[in-house]
Amino acid sequence: MKKESFIEKNISILLLVVLLSYLFSVLIRMYWPMYFSDNESFRYAGQLMINTNDGYFFATGARDILDGLTAMDKQRASAFGVSQGLVLLTVYATKFTPFSLETVILYLPAVISSLIVIPIILTARLMGHTILGFFAALLGGIAWSYYNRTMTGYYDTDMFSVLLQFGIFYSFMHIVYKKDLSSILLASFLIFIYPYFYPQGMTIVNAMFVMLVIYLALEYKGWIKSDETNNFKEGGIVLYGSVILLSIVLMTSLPVVVRVGLFVLLLIVLLKVRMEEKKLLYIALAFFLGYLAFGNIFGEILRRVFSFLDRGVDAEGLHFYQVIQTVREAGAIPFSTMANRISGSQIGVILSLVGYIVLVMRHKPFIIALPMIGVGVLSLWAGLRFTVYAVPIAALSAIYLFHVITVSISDKKSIYLVAMSVFTAGMVYPNITHIIGYKVPTVLNKTEVNDLVKLDKMSDPRDYTLTWWDYGYPIWFYSNTNTLIDGGKHGHDNYLISKIMQTSSQELVANLSRLSVETYVDSNYSVVADTIFKNGKEDQVDPNTLLSELENGMYELPKKTRDVYLYLPYRMLNIFPTVMVFGNLNLSTGKAERRISFYPTTAVSEKDRVISFANGITFDAKNGNLILGKQNVGVKHFVITENTNNETIKLQSRMYHHDGKYAVVYMKSYKRFIVMDSQTFNSTYVQMFILGKYDKDLFELVVSSPYSKIYKLKK
Repeated sequence: MKKESFIEKNISILLLVVLLSYLFSVLIRMYWPMYFSDNESFRYAGQLMINTNDGYFFATGARDILDGLTAMDKQRASAFGVSQGLVLLTVYATKFTPFSLETVILYLPAVISSLIVIPIILTARLMGHTILGFFAALLGGIAWSYYNRTMTGYYDTDMFSVLLQFGIFYSFMHIVYKKDLSSILLASFLIFIYPYFYPQGMTIVNAMFVMLVIYLALEYKGWIKSDETNNFKEGGIVLYGSVILLSIVLMTSLPVVVRVGLFVLLLIVLLKVRMEEKKLLYIALAFFLGYLAFGNIFGEILRRVFSFLDRGVDAEGLHFYQVIQTVREAGAIPFSTMANRISGSQIGVILSLVGYIVLVMRHKPFIIALPMIGVGVLSLWAGLRFTVYAVPIAALSAIYLFHVITVSISDKKSIYLVAMSVFTAGMVYPNITHIIGYKVPTVLNKTEVNDLVKLDKMSDPRDYTLTWWDYGYPIWFYSNTNTLIDGGKHGHDNYLISKIMQTSSQELVANLSRLSVETYVDSNYSVVADTIFKNGKEDQVDPNTLLSELENGMYELPKKTRDVYLYLPYRMLNIFPTVMVFGNLNLSTGKAERRISFYPTTAVSEKDRVISFANGITFDAKNGNLILGKQNVGVKHFVITENTNNETIKLQSRMYHHDGKYAVVYMKSYKRFIVMDSQTFNSTYVQMFILGKYDKDLFELVVSSPYSKIYKLKK
């Protein structure tokens, strides 16, 4: 099947296969919005809402620019700084098309991410196999992990992460295969813009560049021979030029203006000035060593690896709980999960890995893709978020293996096309099955958004809304207020919010809320917990002493400069045990203060007032006892809550045992039970959201619905 010269030379065929594979990728991503198109609870402002929390971070930055506003808070101003590319693209797409901001952020991921088919096809074309690239694009464009992070509604920088990264890989391959100036310029351009869209992926780009330099050096010296790639036509100009110019581009520690200036200057010198090869060698070596030194490449790679392998509490200063322990994407995963995410099945990923080995054996330059494959395998320890980087090269490898098998059987084009279609369909099928079953909900429902919009109407953009970090960005977008922690800032200050949510003292809630917000603003947006506890300093404060003073009203609070709101959503119910972990610490020792019990569940059967729950716990409502495994324990409080039409909560309560250590709450309107320890029963979240009880001298209930309660701090 080597006789594809006509296909390889025909641009019309190239454009056709790119268009077909792109449309296939986009249309597959239309399944999710079509499925939920009639679900009114998922719609707002006439459009389906997005399905990723982080998307509201970038959407807020775009909205503020469109509204001509200057962000009132340093955190929100960072939305533009972190991903100027995505924010500006969103702004321009909204300004210069008839679509609303809500429509742009919904569909942009499908439009942009599907462009991955272009570098996949072009990479295969370098080998002389455009049709092979077409089949690989069909798989790579919609493979499990890539789809999950680029589906319609997944408005995030992930839509660029693999697209631009694989584009850079293609440009590196173009340098190897064509050895011309245009290859270097293309690679330089893509590397220059990549950090504006997805800076986190630069580690893999750096690793591929090191592989490229090693490969070019070995090929130039004749230690690697490849029949397909062009020979060096102008001595070492391409080898040394690639190393010099790309080293400059990748020295990201230097300002962009400096790098661009040096790049242009050196490009002119390389083109105009004839230098001896030995001198070029020394110059290239100097720049490469400078790149390795000033870029701290290996140190950065190791830092990122260990940051995801590390687990536990902080080792120095006060011992705060690390959020990475609770992030599912950062945890170790089994082989089956890794395989499904990369190729759709365990058989599929094995075929991909075998295919990659065969691909490298027959087309040696593909060793440059090893970092992408390596990161995919690293996901077994570092978490499933890393699987996505291996998707396109895995797709190309698997399809290449099918190509080799098919060509070895027959050289007839008709048989080739049929066999490749069948093989590709076999790889695509489990991914399509996953997509059909992957019906993720929107971040918020319509009622929750309405609650935040009510808050927007009564608040000022300078005000703060305190809640768990999962809901930070949606609060920015819909209520136009600021937060203390969010999807990007969730470090030591998690302790403060967690403590606010779980304490039984509403006096502490009010005082700690006021102190935290005013300290945050007054300290130029420093980490509040480190500031008020003086973490790591010689005059470090005992956190327990300070909290005790706040609870007893002995601490002098800073002057009020803005309003503070407390946001308690129903959707926090399932993650409340995780929320409590961060504040349930003795910061001096890093050990848990107590054992927390909080089990949301549903009833599966009832007989003679003995209720069996779905989680295996049994509640004897007649005698007030719980059976937890082999334990039979007494219940102190049994409360039934019911939402009323006037947005209040109707309560029915019964006390069984004065010395009972557990409480049971039946949320009748939700048909859910919660089994919890008595101390958690008295927590802020349970009392103020589930039971609707609050100190009217400290708080004002300003928004109330079955999905959320928002309180305004009176202090």
